[in-house]
Amino acid sequence: MHLNKWRVQVNIGGIDKSRIDAMVAQLKAAATKMEAGAGEVSRSGAATTPKLDFADALKSSLDQVNAAQLSSQQMGQKFAMGDDSVSMSDMMISMQKASISFQTTVQVRNKLVSAYHDIMNMQI
Repeated sequence: MHLNKWRVQVNIGGIDKSRIDAMVAQLKAAATKMEAGAGEVSRSGAATTPKLDFADALKSSLDQVNAAQLSSQQMGQKFAMGDDSVSMSDMMISMQKASISFQTTVQVRNKLVSAYHDIMNMQI
């Protein structure tokens, strides 16, 4: 019995190896971009971090969460309408990403409110 003639392509949850490789490449590109931004050196030779306004960072993260939710909603509508370009696994992954990003935002908000209450309750 020759098992070598039977080739089996592993397709885990509708995601093939090329998609996984693409995701890994995106993660590596993001890590490289983060390292390049953090690696700036001042005249004194010490590493400096770029200054980022808290309000800008908060707005940027809220915009990203909103974009993820809108993308997920559109993908769900396309799948419900029978669009063949949207697979069920892609739709579910998109919905989970949007859900996780929203839950993270809610937890950050809860921590900020808690910190605000702690500061307000401090005795001077």
